Amino acid sequence: MLTLVFGVAVFLFWRFRYPFVLTYQEQLQMFLFDGDYFCERMSEPGGLARYLAEFLVQFYNGVTIGAVIIALLLMLVQRLTWRLMFSASHYALSFIPVTMLWYAMGDENVMLTYVVALAMALAAVWVLGSLFRSWGYDMPATIRKLQVVLVLMPLLYWFIGPLALLPALFLMPLAVVYVLALMLFSAQWLPFPMMRVMLGISYYRVPVTLPYMLMAIPVVIFVIGNFVRLFPKASQKVEMAEAVVMMLLMGGLVDLGFEKKKYELIEYDYLVRIGDWNSIIAKAEKQMPDLPMSVSATNLALGMTDQLGERAFDFYQHGTEGLLPKFERNFATAQLSGEIYFHLGLINTAQRFAFEAMEAIPNYNKSARVVKRLAETNLINGQYKVAEKYLRLLEKTVFYRPWAQRTIQMLGNEKAINEHPLYGALRQYRLQDDLLFSERELDKICGQLFIHNHQNQMATQYLLMIPLLDRDIPRFMNYAQYVQSKMPYNPRSCQEGIAFAFMQRQQQPPQGLVNQLIRQQMIDFARVYSKDKNSPELARFRNTVWYYLVK
Repeated sequence: MLTLVFGVAVFLFWRFRYPFVLTYQEQLQMFLFDGDYFCERMSEPGGLARYLAEFLVQFYNGVTIGAVIIALLLMLVQRLTWRLMFSASHYALSFIPVTMLWYAMGDENVMLTYVVALAMALAAVWVLGSLFRSWGYDMPATIRKLQVVLVLMPLLYWFIGPLALLPALFLMPLAVVYVLALMLFSAQWLPFPMMRVMLGISYYRVPVTLPYMLMAIPVVIFVIGNFVRLFPKASQKVEMAEAVVMMLLMGGLVDLGFEKKKYELIEYDYLVRIGDWNSIIAKAEKQMPDLPMSVSATNLALGMTDQLGERAFDFYQHGTEGLLPKFERNFATAQLSGEIYFHLGLINTAQRFAFEAMEAIPNYNKSARVVKRLAETNLINGQYKVAEKYLRLLEKTVFYRPWAQRTIQMLGNEKAINEHPLYGALRQYRLQDDLLFSERELDKICGQLFIHNHQNQMATQYLLMIPLLDRDIPRFMNYAQYVQSKMPYNPRSCQEGIAFAFMQRQQQPPQGLVNQLIRQQMIDFARVYSKDKNSPELARFRNTVWYYLVK
């Protein structure tokens, strides 16, 4: 019953508190139903555990299924830990290792491979331990055990990696030396650094490191197993105390492993990925975003819903980084920047950032999400042979296969592509020569996009927002004048910028260019600001262009 309650808690935690983390893990791999893929995974120590883990992770696309998978795996680890205790007492102690594991999984770079390998290691201890005890402890039995260890340990090491040390430690301490020798020997022939082989090639996404918590879990399991053997009986009061302490530890420790700011950015990335723009805006309204990546996601959502000009200053802004985060060599930032360029119509630049994002994955995995974007950019650009190459890869996956098969039918079908609600519009918006440009010239590129197609609402909104966020009013006025000569676009932020520009000239804006309410607010702001630049009364103008410009 305790195990079931624990499993339900794990499921609810991942399904409703951190569902977006599951899709984040899924997008950092591309599991292929392909013989070459299987052979590639099996060519390294821990390959079977990695293959099984990646097979499971692909189902994280359905967050409910993903939460069930994690819950079942953690329940399995707990039950196997209890089996190794060989006692009906001290049941609560079997939750200590799995609680540590749950806490460690708060690090987004901990891979499910470690969980699968740990479960396989515990299962090996249970099965082989039961077999060894049935053989007895005389000399012939000892020789037979040695033979089994000599034959099975290399296989176990190759299947699950360095966690093979755990069965060796439980079954025959001398076998630990044997497994270490196997690890050192394999490291001489594998194309990986020695430290990465010793710590587990696929346990942790960042090479040559492993969190201390993960290293401590096998030791804790061994200590608990031996403790219960020394004290197999426990009174009801002791067991109750252990259960209470365990629940308090679980409740207090697990959530500490999940860094709030980091997972807030992961959630924004997830919402951008699925194009849920209204949820992004609702999230920003609930808690003001204050990091470049979250602000960029919010501004992208405002732009996609044609609200950027009206509502940009309802949210925190800090320069043009809030429109496009500075390039950093990491998956999340490169992927978000690519999404912004893609929706602006800069297809070639979006394609380049897709490559950058995939190359930034620390363990050199391929990403199904990125491969899908590469197929889309080549389809839009008319590079059908290249697009087909990516689509054929996605055909070997579970969740992307239906989309890939539908999209393959569009290859070479200009009419179908041009009528597609997304690809057709981006074909009209795109610049074919946007191969290289400086991020500092994004306003000029947006200007080219606007000149190329006045219907490109994203480019129009970004074009006028960039000089405002740069606090460059003369440049803004030039852009605003040109845009308004081509189309009727004059949202709130533009009117406030125009009102500010005319106030600096000590002139009144032309009739109809700025509405009467904004004019009156500008007068009130100027009056308060002229009296006291630090007046608390200025806070009521916090969501205006003027407040941003002078603060």
